Amino acid sequence: MTTRAEKFAGLSVALVTPFRDGTVDVPALRRQIAFQAEAGTTGICPVGTTGESPTLTHDEHERVIAESIQAAAGRLLVMPGTGSNSTAEALRLTKYAAKEGADAALVVGPYYNRPTQQGIYEHFKALAESVGIPICVYNIPTRTGRNIEPETILRLADLPGIAMVKEATGSMDQASQIIGATDLTVLSGDDSLTLPLLSIGGRGVISVVGNIVPADMKALLDAFDAGDLAKARSLHHKLFTLCRDLLGLASNPIPIKAAMAMLGRDTGDVRLPLVPLETPLAAKLRDVLSSYGLV
Repeated sequence: MTTRAEKFAGLSVALVTPFRDGTVDVPALRRQIAFQAEAGTTGICPVGTTGESPTLTHDEHERVIAESIQAAAGRLLVMPGTGSNSTAEALRLTKYAAKEGADAALVVGPYYNRPTQQGIYEHFKALAESVGIPICVYNIPTRTGRNIEPETILRLADLPGIAMVKEATGSMDQASQIIGATDLTVLSGDDSLTLPLLSIGGRGVISVVGNIVPADMKALLDAFDAGDLAKARSLHHKLFTLCRDLLGLASNPIPIKAAMAMLGRDTGDVRLPLVPLETPLAAKLRDVLSSYGLV
């Protein structure tokens, strides 16, 4: 199966943004990217939900994009988050990412405004017609307050600049409708649903747990592509418990940052209004990591 953005098939990792003394910790960011390159990860997605983009200043957002592209140095594809609830702001960020050499842009549906489906279509159309890099439509209604309906995505698929969908609705019916009717590259936005999505034609995942276990997630994807469904299922069940128990403790990226600290890869605290993982939950997290064999 060949899709519109086939080079993005596989494992992309939604990077956390490391902080130190209240500012972006660029050396730590570079270490994260080197870690992913060594793991054989396909691509990285900085400054998305996991990267705490809502609390970055405009200058910080742009700096993380630029530093990520420089650190990847062609070893990894770079698809930074450039979405906003303001079309003009999303356009500015997406143009900046393109100018810096990003391979694509991850654009979340407009949040808070609660636009109509026509408004959502016009938002993405404006971006697709104004930049030269592929756009990945990031559909996560639990964060945005608006589902991008499959009929809207089918309309967007008629635009050459729309190449991918990060599917984080949790609906296999919606994903099936999109995959069956378009050649868009559909990537899982939920780690625990990666194998089910692959089974209906999805082509990979933009992963949170890939921050700590990229090799295992990549092995699942590779096993599926090789037709080794038994191995893929085994890895799915192994990863499922980690995904469910880690990501269910608190809002992303609170648990993944806590997990990275426990594993000796401290990336600093989350920014307000997010707060660090509470002590009882941190004890549960340590048990989860221990059960997986990480600590």
